[in-house]
Formats: sequence, C-alpha cells, structure tokens
Amino acid sequence: MSMSRTADFTGTDIPAEVSSRLGATPLADGRCHFLVWAPGAEKVEVVAQGAAPAMLQAQQDGYHRAVLEGISAGTRYHYRLGEGRLRPDPASRWQPEGVHGPSQVFDPSAFRWSDQQWRGIDLEQYISYELHVGTFTADGTFEALIPDVPRLKQLGITAIELMPVAQFPGSRNWGYDGAYPFAVQNSYGGPAGLQTLVNAAHQHGLAVILDVVYNHLGPEGNYLAEFGPYFTDRYRTPWGPAINFDGEQSDEVVRYFVENALGWLREFHVDALRLDAVHGIVDRNAQPFLQLLAKAVARFGSESGRKVFLIAESDLNDSRILRPAQEGGDALDAQWNDDFHHALHALVTGERDGYYQDFGSIAGLARSLREGYVYSGQYSSFRRRRHGNSSREVPAGRLVVFSQNHDQVGNRMRGERLSALVDFETQKLCAGMVLFSPFLPLLFMGEEYGEKAPFLYFTSHSDPQLVEAVRKGRSEEFAAFRWVGTPPDPQTEGTFSASKLNRDLLDQEPHRTLSRFYQELMRLRKSLPALCELSKERLETSMGEGALWLSMRRWSAAGDEALLLANFGQEKAEIPVRSWPGSWTLVLDSAADQWRGPGGQAPRQFAGEGAVALPLSARSLCLYRRR
Repeated sequence: MSMSRTADFTGTDIPAEVSSRLGATPLADGRCHFLVWAPGAEKVEVVAQGAAPAMLQAQQDGYHRAVLEGISAGTRYHYRLGEGRLRPDPASRWQPEGVHGPSQVFDPSAFRWSDQQWRGIDLEQYISYELHVGTFTADGTFEALIPDVPRLKQLGITAIELMPVAQFPGSRNWGYDGAYPFAVQNSYGGPAGLQTLVNAAHQHGLAVILDVVYNHLGPEGNYLAEFGPYFTDRYRTPWGPAINFDGEQSDEVVRYFVENALGWLREFHVDALRLDAVHGIVDRNAQPFLQLLAKAVARFGSESGRKVFLIAESDLNDSRILRPAQEGGDALDAQWNDDFHHALHALVTGERDGYYQDFGSIAGLARSLREGYVYSGQYSSFRRRRHGNSSREVPAGRLVVFSQNHDQVGNRMRGERLSALVDFETQKLCAGMVLFSPFLPLLFMGEEYGEKAPFLYFTSHSDPQLVEAVRKGRSEEFAAFRWVGTPPDPQTEGTFSASKLNRDLLDQEPHRTLSRFYQELMRLRKSLPALCELSKERLETSMGEGALWLSMRRWSAAGDEALLLANFGQEKAEIPVRSWPGSWTLVLDSAADQWRGPGGQAPRQFAGEGAVALPLSARSLCLYRRR
C-alpha cells in the first residue's frame, strides 16, 4: 500500500472557471488544481514527479478534486485509482511521452496571443483547406506549417482545416485513433505548437477548423473505462465500443466532451470544429449530446463575441442535423455533403464500384447543385434500401462540398488523388464545379497544384494484435470496390513517407499553372456578386439529354448574373443556352491557352434573346457574366 498525503481543498480561493475545469490547471501561486471523474474509485491519488502521492477528495457525482502545492506547468504526473496502476489523466492537455506515458501540466494562459482583434469570419466566407499536419511538410509539425500560411492566404483560402491532433499512439496516424481528446499530439509540437499555428493563421486573416472525434476513441492507450462508464456495450460502432451518451451516468460523459469542444475554442482560439462521423454517435436521449453541444458552443460564441461553428460529417443524408432544436434538429451549423463528391467523381472517372454505383449521371450532379443531397429518400442500390431525406430547405451556405478529401483519397486502396485518375483538363473542370457551386468549398492539401503523392492510411501502433487487426480490416473494407492487389501496409514508415507532399511541384509545369487557375477561381468566387452570394433560390440548371454537358445560372439579389457551362464529354460540345436581353461576357475558359488548355472554343461574348448554341471544348468549363 502506498503512503500518501491528503490534499486540502476548500475551493474558496479558486476561481469558478478553474474549480469546474477537468484535468490539471496550474494556479498563479505555485499550486495546481486537479479534477477527475472516477465514479467507481474509492480513492484517487495524484502521483506527481518529485512529490509524494497525494489523495484527492471525493466530491459529488463521482468527481475527485485537490489543490496541491509545489506543482506547476511542466510537472509530469499520473493518477492512481485505488491500488491499481498509474494512468494518465483522461483530460490531459499534454502527453510528451505518448499515450502510455505520464501527463504533463500545461498552462494554456501562458501563451502570448496577438489575435485580440480577431472575431472570426462568417461561415459563408469559408473556403477551407484540409491538411494532415504530419504529411504536409517534411518535418510534420505545427511550426513547419506556419511558413505556408501566407501562400494559402494568397491562393484564396480563408480557413485551414486540421485533421485530428488529439494525442494518438506513436507518431504516424491520421488522428482518428486518438486516445486523449484534450491533449495535443506530441510529435506535432504539443499544445504550445498548436497555439502558435492558430495565432499565425489569425494574423493572416485565416480561420482554423479542427477535426475532432466524438464517436469513438482509439483502442491503444485508451484507459477511460478504468475511470468510469465512458463507453457502453448497448451499441457498437465500426471502430469499437460506443461512447455512453445516453445510458446511466452519461451526463458526466456529455460534460466531458462538451468541455473538450469548448477547450479547443477557448484555450486554442480555434474557430470551428468538424465533428467526425456523427452517424457513429448513438444517442436516444430527448436532449441529445449534439444538440447540447451546439447550444454550449453558440453560448460561448455569444459571450465571447466570436464567430464559432460546428460542422458535421455524416453519411445519413439527414437534414435534421442542421435543423433548429425547436424543430427537432441538432442545430449544427454546416455539414459535409458526400453526395456532391460522389456525383462529380463518378461522372469524371467512370468508377461505379462500391457507393459509386448510385452515381455517375449528369442529372445527379445537377440535382446536387440545386438541392444538396442527391439521395433524399430514393432507393439506393448500394445500401439496398431508401436513403436520406430532403435538403432542399437547407441553405446553400451550410453544405460543404469537395472533389477530394482525406476520406475519399485515403480510403482508396492505393490512396490515389484525383490527379492520378483524370487528366489535367478534368482537374480544372472539377475545381470549377466545386468553387463555382453555391456551397462552401473545401480543398484537400496539394489539390491546388495537382500533387502526385498518394495519401495512404498509416499507423504506428505498438500492439502487434492491433497492428494485424488494422491490416485485416483495411483489406476487408476494399472488397466492395473490387480493387486488385494488396493494400500498402499501414504500419510501415514507408507508407507514411510516401504520403508526404512534394511542394517542389509548385515550381514545375503544369502544376504552377493549375495553382494559378485555382487562385483565379477563388478570386472570381469572392468578387462576383452572383457567386459570392450563396443561394439555391437564385440558381437554375440545365443539362443535355443523353449528352454530357451542364449549365448553371446564378444571380445576386442586385441582379448580377453568372452562367457556368461545363462539358464532361471527351468531344467538343454545342451547348444550347437560353439567352436573356443584354450582353454576356466570358470571364474564364479552362481550355484557354493561359491555362495550358487545348484552346478555348467559347465566344468572348454573346447577346440577344432566344436559344443560343455555344461551343465548348472537351472536359472544360467556362464562366460568363452579365450585369
């Protein structure tokens, strides 16, 4: 039995915001406040570096608390439950030795922020750039990423979206195997590194989105079940035990994850959270976790004067995620729209395996442009059942669209980017469809210059059984796509290294031209009123019957108009368009010489009333404007 001292705690001299904060919070006078939820433990000790073990005092609802002398930022510590093993803090902010090592006290208030005037940007202004910290640069750290912030700003990006940075096992991982939701990955530079990056982004006027995972926790290093009923066996997820959001003692589990979300906003000044796979959250409570989370984040935004958002990923095509709480919705701010991606990808690649079997027509893409979801209750051949509900009433500025992202690239057997699947002209065509859509566009790192490196799935687990289970699981996932061969081993360092970007391509053709093309698309999106005003109501589409062309007209409240013509065929097309009084002027042709195209076919201007047939080069798009 260990000998320990009992910590004194009255709480009278502890600020309320500190006394309710989970984890270790250093105080200005050389003391440290500890709070942990461990409802099943008769006693909980803090075993800190250089100090005798200290007993925490049991509180209501299963919490244990102490204020300890002589513990400051930088001190490493564990908790001991009863006579059990030493365990890291479930709310650890810093795991310098990884998921199995001690936690370290971190003082988030020590960082000297220079973004005091930053209040965020409106959601409709978001043009997001998703990146993986470990593969974006050679060093794979937050600090190494900072020199790229001005380039992304110049490109036209308005928000940097980070794949998960919560502490995961080893140094190589996508981040969705995180075991410590509050801690910032040690190999990326830890919590101070993230603060430095966010501060730099805000100095350049860029918002920061952070991907967080509230549907499961990774198996390796995950000791939460020893502390309390964080998980339930009533439900299962594809990734392991479901989080207990609606069973006994689930209120404190909800509190844990809500506090986590608010911590990213408050302590790291993050502007938005992307909630991974919310379809993996099972919560039958009348006041579900997502609704409570949305309410807490909205309150924080109102009290802080900042524009903060929650963006969901879901494969359910369920608009209830975005509806107000009073209408039975979760009241989240935006959602990734996979249907747009699938409709565009299947059309340009011809792939029809797996979930792509439900897509591939011009009509599907046109429907997505008008409504959002392609499937809003129809029968899905892939799912063998009806799928989705209508997104027609969901405002355009609440749906995120893309031609590539980490899932759609990385969950291919070979991790091929679109640049490996289609030609240069088609890459430009896809870019235009995303950035001229009425939705919130997202780019995947390297897309803007046609990165050639794959983005593969990689891990660095230390558990041999888990390593083998991951290998097997990845192989089984690819069965529906009938890809031939053996997937690269996720565990080898070579798989990770092969996924690092080669930014030298930015100085080579045609990559340099493609980057300039993306920059021009974003400039037009921001400067033309018909494009920057996101509205489904001020939009109409036409398409060819049996032909691979599509037109989309958009107009602003003040009457500025834009006409997008897209030819997805392999041959030149004559696209009939209905003309309106006045003159239409060509502002962009992806086939033009300046974009290293085969030569633009579209006329510089057209005018008059009635039907007009406009020639368009194969696999190209053009944009006209009328004031």
